[in-house]
Amino acid sequence: MSHSFRKTTGTILDDAGQSARQIADQLGHGRPSLTQDVYMGRRAKNPAAALEAALNTSGRSDEATQSRDAT
Repeated sequence: MSHSFRKTTGTILDDAGQSARQIADQLGHGRPSLTQDVYMGRRAKNPAAALEAALNTSGRSDEATQSRDAT
């Protein structure tokens, strides 16, 4: 299987929500970590939570965030 077809297969399976183990099995990898590092995208599980975490670490207090949200 050519590298580009392998990458496409890995991407399609990743987008479909397959686990690293399932994708590794399809691609013939012995280690799911290789599959994760090379063939799977890095993305936040919950983008809203990632944004909220980033805002909370930017120096804003929870009270400031709550008062902003209340208005």
